[in-house]
Order: sequence, then C-alpha cells, then structure tokens
Amino acid sequence: MPQIRARVSELLGSWDRQVHHAVAARHWPLAEPVLPRLSRSANHGLLWFGTAAGMAALGRGARSRRAAVRGMASLALASAAINTIGKRSVRRARPLLDVVPVIRQLKRQPFTTSFPSGHAASAAAFATGVALESKAWGAVVAPVAASVAFSRVYTGVHHPSDVLVGAALGVGAAFALRGAVPTRSQLPPPGRPHADAPALRAGKGLVVVVNRQAGSADSARLVRELLPLAEVVECAPGELSAELEKAAGRGRALGVLGGDGTVNRAAAVAAARDVPLAVFPGGTLNHFAYDLGIETVQDTCRALAGGEAVRVDLGRFTPGPGGEPGHFLNTFSLGVYPELVRIRERWSPLIGGWPAGVLAAARVLRGEHPLEAEVQGRRRPMWLLFAGNGIYRPMGPAPGHRRDLADGLMDVRVVHGGRWPGLRLLAAALAGPLSRSPVHAAQLLHKVRVSGLEPGTVMAYDGEVTPAPRELIVDKQVEALTVYRPQALL
Repeated sequence: MPQIRARVSELLGSWDRQVHHAVAARHWPLAEPVLPRLSRSANHGLLWFGTAAGMAALGRGARSRRAAVRGMASLALASAAINTIGKRSVRRARPLLDVVPVIRQLKRQPFTTSFPSGHAASAAAFATGVALESKAWGAVVAPVAASVAFSRVYTGVHHPSDVLVGAALGVGAAFALRGAVPTRSQLPPPGRPHADAPALRAGKGLVVVVNRQAGSADSARLVRELLPLAEVVECAPGELSAELEKAAGRGRALGVLGGDGTVNRAAAVAAARDVPLAVFPGGTLNHFAYDLGIETVQDTCRALAGGEAVRVDLGRFTPGPGGEPGHFLNTFSLGVYPELVRIRERWSPLIGGWPAGVLAAARVLRGEHPLEAEVQGRRRPMWLLFAGNGIYRPMGPAPGHRRDLADGLMDVRVVHGGRWPGLRLLAAALAGPLSRSPVHAAQLLHKVRVSGLEPGTVMAYDGEVTPAPRELIVDKQVEALTVYRPQALL
C-alpha cells in the first residue's frame, strides 16, 4: 500500500506540473485583465454574497430567493469543511511561481496550504446549490464559478488537482445540504384530490381581479399576454370585495392576482359561489400559491388550458354565538404575531419591509404581558396560539411547507406564557406537530374553542389583522374550494 500511494502521488504530481506549465505558457486572450481580478473578488466569498444579493433583488418570485439562500448555505458548508478538515489534513505547499507571468500573479499571495482549493469549493458549492433550486440561475452562475476555479490555476496559486478536488467537495457539499434540506422540487406537492373544472383556453370565460397595490404590475401584464381572452379587472383594496363578487357572478371561473390577503378574499367568494379559483402569484409572499405548487403565472395558465384542478380545505373562524364566519387559507393566530404584523405594517411604508419586521419583532418580544385566554376549556397565559390550515412540515431546520392542503386537520400550536418569549417562539417554530414541552404544545385538531379574550385583543389571518371577538371557534371546511393546478407538477 505505501508503494501504491507513493506511485499515485508521483503520477498526480507529474500531471499537476504538466498542466501547471501548460497553462502558464499559453496565452489566453482577454484573460490577463479579467481572471486575476475575478479571483480576488471571490476572496472570503464576497463575489458570491454579491451575486446572491443580486439574485434576490432582481429575480422574480420565491424561486430566485430560494436559489440565492441555498447557494450561500452550500458555500458555507463547503467552506467550513475545507477550512476545518481539508487544509489541516493535507498540508500541501503552493506551486512555484517561476513559470507564471508576473502580470498574472496576485498582488497578495495566500498563506494557507494549497490542498484543496477553497475558492474552487466555494464556487462549485454556490453554483450547484443555485442550480438545484433554479436551472436558469444555475446556467448564469456556472460560467462565473468555472472561471473562478480556473483562475486559481491561471494565477499560479493552486495545483490543478487542488482545484478539481475542491470543486468536487463543493458539489458534494451542495448535495449533502439537499439531503438534509430538500429542494421544493423534491417535496411531494399537494395534488389531491382532483376536481373537475372547465378548460379555459386563452382565458375565455375567466375574470381575473387584480389588487392594484399588491406589487403585481408585471404579473398583470403577463396575464393579459398569456390569456388574451380573459377579462382583467384592476381595483384598489377598498374595491376588492365588491369586484370579486361581480367577477364570480359573470365568469365560469374566478381569477385573482395578489398576495395572500387578496387570495383569501377571493377564496371565500369562490367557495360561497361554488366556482373554481385561479390563483396567480403576485404578492410579496404567496404562501398559499407556493404550497399549492404554483410559482409562476405560467403554471396557472397551463392548468387553465387543461382544466386541471384540485380541491383544498378552507380554514374558518366563527365568532360566537351566531357571528359571521371568516376564512383563512394559511394560518390563524392570536398573541404576539398579530401585534408583530400590525407594527410591521405601520412602519414598512417609512423604513421598508425587512427593517420594519426586525423592529416589530424587537418590540413584541420584549416580554411585556402574555395573552390570557381560555383554550379548549382551560384558561392559560400564552404568547401565541397558531392554527395552520393543514400540517406544516419541516423543510430542514424550520417548518414552512404543507404537503397536503386537503387533510382535514389543523396544525395547532400554543406557546405558553413565561420568561424568554423569543426563545419559546423559536422552540415552537423548530418543533413539528404533535410535540409537547414546558415551552409549547402542538396537536392536530379539527376544532379549537377560544373564549375569554380581553377587549382590544387582535387576531391575524393570512397576513390580515383585525380585532378579535370575545370568543370564537376555529375549524375547517373540508375540500370546500376548487383551485386550478397543473397536473405536470404532480
């Protein structure tokens, strides 16, 4: 065995030298002003941080954001493995720079060991992670990643085998992360039970109501282009309910373009009128559309053309006694979350969405006073009561995806009152359904009774915040809504 290892090492060293000399001796058009700069820009992952930020800002929809996040997470995993294990295990010297033209050499030579290449690992990990979520973005990033990897040989700071092994480790890190945190395409989408719905080719017979303030101007334009026979009605939020009622009465199907709050209102109208709903994602979050498996306007258009639809459950909260019920497609909550939404909405026009969210979280998690309420006949202090329309499954370390939108169940979680509300809420978020602890409890239920709420208590449903009644019942209407969804996603 020692002889075999020595022979392999000798052959590898010989190959490295040959390739190193060949690259150094060859003239590469336009490479001299580009590759050294590109190599330096990838120091400490700065190039990839910038790329991820650009993808999140310029990309359309959640797929771009997921690709950016997965790319950076894959890079972090690869970098940690390289720097803690790889470079400490094999202390290989850097190549000699004698044959490398001075103009190509980096001004500051790296001082760490050569094997494996951290730059190549980071580049490959980022590009692979991005491609696993978005093939389009992967095709854009891959040439840049390959250029960064090659630049390490071109500038003479790595042996070719360092780069190849580093790239292989980067790809492996991205796939290892996918094993722990599946991509959305790996998850079984909620595709049952199938429902009958009319095929509306080119949108004939469809009336689409667009919330003008949902940030969906580009999506509305795309709907008009792809569905030229559809009637598209744009309205302000104050006109939304009336326009939805009109649209449901004169079309074979009701379409809606907006965020979760807009879709919530459309779903209630569609269920009451017994017409199928076509959801076009056009808001900020689009939780319902994404859990349904619809990420783009094109997805919905394919379903309309083929008359492909599924039935889903509709959450319901009914003030008692004898109150008018409201509905939710995603979540219903009492406690700190409604307050967080209210503060965020107050500040977001002034400082932006993300800063407002951070400010709101800091305000509500200071731990002033927990909510007092009677839940299922037992009075208790609590920081949060959460009811999800369907079971929220973990995607890696955090819950956030429903695999079945017609399971007849509610994912109910209660975060008990006590010290450190922020840690308690985090523990509840990381735990799955059916978990119990001194911090929180979670169960799958068909109905929840809440009473004894103090005046001024607020509740949130699908991102909307409103005053809560003194008592209410939260339950579900099973398979109450028909929604278009292409079978190709199954």
